[in-house]
Amino acid sequence: MPKIDRNSYGTLAIVFVIAAVFIYAINHLVPSPWVKWPLIVLAWVFCIWQLFFFRVPDRECVGSGKTVSSAADGKVVIVDEYYDDEYLKRECKRVCVYMDFFDVHANFWPVSGEIVYYKYHPGKHMLAFKPKASEENEHTSCCIRTESGAEVLFKQHAGTFARRIVNYAKPGMKVVAGEQCGIIKFGSRMDILLPVDADIKVACGDHATACETVIAQLL
Repeated sequence: MPKIDRNSYGTLAIVFVIAAVFIYAINHLVPSPWVKWPLIVLAWVFCIWQLFFFRVPDRECVGSGKTVSSAADGKVVIVDEYYDDEYLKRECKRVCVYMDFFDVHANFWPVSGEIVYYKYHPGKHMLAFKPKASEENEHTSCCIRTESGAEVLFKQHAGTFARRIVNYAKPGMKVVAGEQCGIIKFGSRMDILLPVDADIKVACGDHATACETVIAQLL
């Protein structure tokens, strides 16, 4: 049995109750087995997909205080230079990973260190891969300061269908790269803002695997 995100038990309970009611109704109201059984199988497939979607995979982490690992599964959609006017107040290198409906949506600390900043921002729900989504969508911002003093700011962005972001960050918390930091429910995006001298290890179009893909090396 896979480990399921602890903040998703309620969501999964609702999904299984709806599926059970659907299957019961189909079983009693649809006489044709050629229609009934495909619909029942479809309901079970949907339930299994939801279990897959909300699972927390057990992975070997490559991240550390110097190595930044991906905080999410998905496709790298942006690698650029970006000015952060929220907390860092300086030019950064930015790597954005887009999670679609088939990616695991559990998120993980990208680097080891201490939480020095955290803020939740309410906002819109545009498609998460659009550039303006980073500024206008509902999101969280969390900054980790490593032992060497480097600061890595990462943002969980809600997408068109995402309506709940969970992050366990609290200022002063010590965190370890690769441990779960939260979850974004349904299509969404993760932005990682890095020092300008960071050595980026991914490019647009690459597929990133949380904990296992090296995003950047800090100097």
